[in-house]
Amino acid sequence: MNSSLDDLTDRQRREQDFHRDFAAKHAALVTEPVTMDVVEDTDRRWWNAYWSMYDRILSSGLAGKRVLIPGCGFGTDAIRIARLGAAVAAFDISPEIIEIAGHRGRHHGLPDIEFGVMTAEKLLYPDDHFDAVVFVDILHHVDIGRTMQEIRRVLKPGGLVIGNELYTHSRLQALRETGFVARQLYPRMRRYIYGTDTPYITADEHKINEAEFRLVSDSLTDSDIDYFGCFEGRLFPNRIAWASRLDRRFMRAAAPIAATLGSRVVFRGRIRKVVAHPA
Repeated sequence: MNSSLDDLTDRQRREQDFHRDFAAKHAALVTEPVTMDVVEDTDRRWWNAYWSMYDRILSSGLAGKRVLIPGCGFGTDAIRIARLGAAVAAFDISPEIIEIAGHRGRHHGLPDIEFGVMTAEKLLYPDDHFDAVVFVDILHHVDIGRTMQEIRRVLKPGGLVIGNELYTHSRLQALRETGFVARQLYPRMRRYIYGTDTPYITADEHKINEAEFRLVSDSLTDSDIDYFGCFEGRLFPNRIAWASRLDRRFMRAAAPIAATLGSRVVFRGRIRKVVAHPA
């Protein structure tokens, strides 16, 4: 399922250009195995945001359900969720990325995953089509308002929304952008935290803030929202498990102000459908 992609914005074209080169550098992923630890391990990593998202996925009973994965990249989450028995549709803005994702799905014995090329702001699926959508680090790449309009359209009434997204409160971001932090402290910490001097894909990326996340949360009912990483990802990398455990305990204790302190948000809720009333 492919769109023409003729009406891309400048930002979307920059994303496409980047991912064309990115796909060429990662062509070997086609035959690399997708690990299933986050799905199969009974010893759960309760301190990890990504594992916490999968805790929500596993408890949601997605087997036999139609699940949409926007901005699916090389298809890792599509493959994992399809292995759970879901009927998965996944898309990305990059034809080259989707070509690799399709090969990976077939290589893993999952030829029925429906991979497509389109933008999150203009979906090609029919109304009320999906039972659930899973967002994984995609909202900071898109127009969230337009994307959520499309998600409300394609999800069935009461459909599940599950996600794990980069986040920062606007107050902390303002501190991050002060002269000393931006010019002195952050450049020194960047390689230690991210393992690279270029942690972001394009200049258009930024962590979503509380106002942008509200475009998601206001679309949900029965929502379960949790914030991770006050110090993780800022003062130390998430690969230090003992420090991440301490950070998680701190964030639980700081629950009343976690939305101000967190660097990731994990969420689950049911879509709030907009009912059109006759004039």
